[in-house]
Amino acid sequence: MHAYRMQKIDGRLQLLLQEVARPAPCPGQLLIRVRAAGLNRGEFIGGQGLHGPDGAKPVGTEAAGEVVAIGSGVEGWRVGERAMGRCPGAFAEFVMLEQREAIAVPPALDWIQAGAIPLTFMVVYDMLVLQGRLRAGETLLVAGVTSGVGVAALQAAKSMGAKVIGTSGSAAKLERLRAEGLDLGLCTRDPDFADAVLQATDGRGADLAINGVGGSVFAECVRALAFEGRLAMVGYVDGVLRSELDLEALHVKRLHLFGVSNKLRTPQQRAQPVPGFKADWLPLFASGRLRPRVDRVLPFEQLAAAKACMEAGEHVGKIVLAGRADG
Repeated sequence: MHAYRMQKIDGRLQLLLQEVARPAPCPGQLLIRVRAAGLNRGEFIGGQGLHGPDGAKPVGTEAAGEVVAIGSGVEGWRVGERAMGRCPGAFAEFVMLEQREAIAVPPALDWIQAGAIPLTFMVVYDMLVLQGRLRAGETLLVAGVTSGVGVAALQAAKSMGAKVIGTSGSAAKLERLRAEGLDLGLCTRDPDFADAVLQATDGRGADLAINGVGGSVFAECVRALAFEGRLAMVGYVDGVLRSELDLEALHVKRLHLFGVSNKLRTPQQRAQPVPGFKADWLPLFASGRLRPRVDRVLPFEQLAAAKACMEAGEHVGKIVLAGRADG
């Protein structure tokens, strides 16, 4: 089968499309024929997760496809059924999916939509539900709302009955998100949005903030929080990994700061939220109340172009790689 690998060559990370052996499922695993796989910025960062500097590594972390083989001990799945989930090496014709990560694809979703869900919306479920405790009527602030995670957070929060304020450096992208329910878009890349958030919430501030930008706006997100507000750190697009913390605000406003990660957890830790996700959010996808926003779809052979598009920030929502046509 064909599969993508990433390797550092002459000091630069490069994508390699290689012919590799088709895997066979081990106990507790499903082998799926990949029909679609979503792109995520973190999977292309050298030195993290799968992509260390010591040779070619698999690339891709979420996929959807049909089950073609089942390992021993797997229950509740049959060959031919549709599955989606987080899985290392997703940019390939076939990929292994752990049963504990496997989620049935509702009939209402096509392959492209399903390929855009597993990692992104599991991260958002962690931010909004498990740690963020977002409730109907509360206000969510998303710094970097036009990213894949940002758009998913907007969509999920609206389905939960929350108000959403988002920041972006592009007024055109913010305008496109009005159709997804964005209540207020703040066009800025600078740490200067807290006053606007406070004004929009009658001085209260955001109940939950998601920082997908990084350290350059961390202090401003803290400023924008309400009493007993919560702040999720999920991304570092700006490359800034340090920031000052206003300890007085932390103390007086009784704030809760937490981190959200996918690759920096054990497989057991990552799998823990899956049953809750299936119970709470899978019905929303099945009913159509929640739909991933897919910005564009590229063929399997054009992963490098899809990566370049993502890194250029041209998209609003997810970029998805379609399965190999002759796979």
